[in-house]
Amino acid sequence: MNRRFRPTFWPTAMSVPAFLVLIALGSWQANRLAWKEELIRAFAERVSAEPFTTAPAGRAVEEVEYRRIRLSGRYLNDREMFLAGRTFNGRGGWAVLTPFQAADGALVIVDRGWVPLDKKERQTRPQSLIDGPTTVEGVIRRANIRNYFTPDNEPEKNLWFSADVEAMARRAGLPEIRPYLVEGLRQPIPGGFPVGGEIQVALRNDHLQYAVTWFALAVALVVIYVLYHLKPADESKDR
Repeated sequence: MNRRFRPTFWPTAMSVPAFLVLIALGSWQANRLAWKEELIRAFAERVSAEPFTTAPAGRAVEEVEYRRIRLSGRYLNDREMFLAGRTFNGRGGWAVLTPFQAADGALVIVDRGWVPLDKKERQTRPQSLIDGPTTVEGVIRRANIRNYFTPDNEPEKNLWFSADVEAMARRAGLPEIRPYLVEGLRQPIPGGFPVGGEIQVALRNDHLQYAVTWFALAVALVVIYVLYHLKPADESKDR
């Protein structure tokens, strides 16, 4: 049977803008994919670079994130703070954040790692309180990462859901502090707690599947549009 392609007005008026939108969304996700891959590559290079031996200042956090850092100094253990809602191997607990004063006087906040719920108070883990000169090794990370569901911090209760380092410094009575977090790396600690982190460049990258989805929907729209307007030749004449 002979068939002819005869577009009609309203399906065309609705399909063309929808097609353009789908192509635009797919192209946007493709551009985001290239951007994210470059970001992951840059972060991987930073992790492998020589560590900072002083706390960098005067640079945007985005320029130094994921750089390793090795500082000599001392922990201010009497000013520990705690991030709620942290887990390790499926167990609930806290992240212990401790101000650290470097040998040159610079102040940073170090995420020393995870402790279980019953190890929050210092007296329950006295071995973990490193007094005197020490060296901390870690990775620079952005602080105060929040989303729509993140509760507000409660500084007066020393209860934190995001690492707002400026508010933490005020709460601890500290002068100017570096605007980033130092994520301490895992190392042997007397008593086993806190459990430090490991270097992981873990950036979510779903842009490829999103791009494929949008482009596939655009192709599907074209196929449906064409099939809808393919009519038998005699029917198209009647119209």
